[in-house]
Amino acid sequence: MTEVNTIGLDLAKNVFQVHGGDPSGSVLFRKKLRRDQVLGFLATQPTFTVAMEACAGGHYRAREIAKLGHAVRLIAPGYVKPFVKRQKNDAADAEAICEAAQRPTMRFVAVKSEEQQAAAMVFHVRDLVVRQRTQTINAIRGHLAEFGLVAAQGLFHVTKLVAAIENDSTIPEAARPILFLLVEQLRSLDARVAVLDREIARRAREDAEARRLMTIPGIGPITATALAALAPSAQIFKRGRDFAAWLGLTPLQRSSGGKQKLGETSRMGERTLRRLLIIGASATVRWAMRKGSMTDPWLSRMLERKPPMLVIVALANKTARIVWALMARGGIYRTPALAAR
Repeated sequence: MTEVNTIGLDLAKNVFQVHGGDPSGSVLFRKKLRRDQVLGFLATQPTFTVAMEACAGGHYRAREIAKLGHAVRLIAPGYVKPFVKRQKNDAADAEAICEAAQRPTMRFVAVKSEEQQAAAMVFHVRDLVVRQRTQTINAIRGHLAEFGLVAAQGLFHVTKLVAAIENDSTIPEAARPILFLLVEQLRSLDARVAVLDREIARRAREDAEARRLMTIPGIGPITATALAALAPSAQIFKRGRDFAAWLGLTPLQRSSGGKQKLGETSRMGERTLRRLLIIGASATVRWAMRKGSMTDPWLSRMLERKPPMLVIVALANKTARIVWALMARGGIYRTPALAAR
C-alpha cells in the first residue's frame, strides 16, 4: 500500500476535512473529522507533512500537531486558491492545500509561538480601539453638523465639539443626553489608548532590539516594538528587498514580452507594520518639507524630483530595508553623513 506523504487539513469551527495524498499526488483518502477527533487521528498515523492554511487558529493547530512529531506547513490562502478545481467546498479546499504543499517552490508561513502571538495582541487591540475612537469622533462630527456646529479635522479639534456639547445653547435639549453618551465613550476610548501606549512604551524600553530600531529616523516606540513582535526572523529573507516585498512596499509587476511594467505597491504581508512604516515616513517627509533635510541627501533629492506621496512610500521601502539590515546583522543606524566618515 502506498504510504501517505502529505495531508491537507481544511480548518473549520467544528468539522475538519482531511485529504491524504502520496508523493505522486494521488488521492489516498478523504475524511471528515470533528474538532475533538483531529489530534487523535493524527496521533495514530506515521510521520508525514500536515499542511494547513494560515488563518485564525492555524498557528495553535500547527503547534499541537507538531508535538505529535509531524512536519507542519502553513500556507497563505492566496497561494492555495489557484489549486482549487471548479467547485468551492471543504473537500476541494483540503485537496488544494495538499497539492499546494507538495509544490517544490511553495512559500510557507512560519509557525508563531504562544509568546509571539501574545506580544502581537497589544497592537491588534490598539488598532481596534483607535478605529472605535475614530468612529465615535465621526459620529460626533456628523450629529453636530446637523445643528451647524463644525470643527476642523484632526483629533486636537475634537475638544471644541465636546465643549459645544457641554455649553452651546443652540443644541436641542433632547439631543444633549445622547451626545453626552458619545462624549463619555470617547473619553473612555482615549483612556484605553493611553493605557496601551504606556504598555508599548514599557516594552520598547525593555526590548534591546526595539531600542536599536528606534535609532532609525521615522521609527518610534510603537513601530519598533511592532517590528520586534510581528516581523518574522530576518534570517528567512535573503536581502532587504525581500523583506520590503513581504511588507507590500515594492511595486507590482505586470511585465510581458521583455517589457517591464511596474504598478502600485503590492500591499502584501503584515498590514500593521506597513501602515506604521508609512506613517513614520510621512512624518519624516513633512518635517523635511517644512524644515529641510540636510542629514539625508537622498531624501532631499527625491523631494526635488518626485511628488510627496511617492517619496513617502519610497522612504518607507528604504526604511524597511534598513530595518532588515539591523535585525539581520545587529548594530544601530548611522546617518549617511556619519557613515561616510
